[in-house]
Amino acid sequence: MVMTGTIFHDHDLVDGRRRETDHRPPTGPELRHVSADRNAGEHIMPLTTEQRRRNEASIRAAMDRLLLGQLPARGGCDLKTLAREAGVARTGFYARTDPQGNQRPGPYQHLAEEFQRRLADLREAGTVSDPRELQITRLQDENAKLRERVRERDARITELIEFKERALSQLAAQHEEMLRLRQRADSPNNVRTLPTARKSRITGPCG
Repeated sequence: MVMTGTIFHDHDLVDGRRRETDHRPPTGPELRHVSADRNAGEHIMPLTTEQRRRNEASIRAAMDRLLLGQLPARGGCDLKTLAREAGVARTGFYARTDPQGNQRPGPYQHLAEEFQRRLADLREAGTVSDPRELQITRLQDENAKLRERVRERDARITELIEFKERALSQLAAQHEEMLRLRQRADSPNNVRTLPTARKSRITGPCG
């Protein structure tokens, strides 16, 4: 007997008659279950030499732009922006751990280290490619100057307060002295009667 189209197995026999096995494609929960099983056994395909070369070239080009200060509107001079500008996954900049627990370097980890090293050299030389960092540095300098001016102002205010207190103290002392002198001047004990001069009789030559 030639059987075409349908495969029969021993468990397909029902009451001695052959029953066709249901080979309908899975749907709904069955489809999700099958898809999960398939994905669990899938592995990420490694990059080809040409793909890695193109990605590294894109990363280096983006690295040069960022270090020259050509930053995107919503980006900075960091690895996140570098990955986005190069069109690669940021995870490639970091080490990975395989299922056996062994740590392996990321495919572009050496470029991330080069980027951070060049960025550190620029900062050490005083050349910062990120305009926001320049603004932060400028604001920090202005803040330091303002703090110094506030300290000078506070010192000046302290001097003026001390001068005011000394002046008020001197004025109070002078006022008390004036009152004391006025009281002495108005006291009757201070009034003395001056003796009047006696009129001497002048005798002429005729007696």
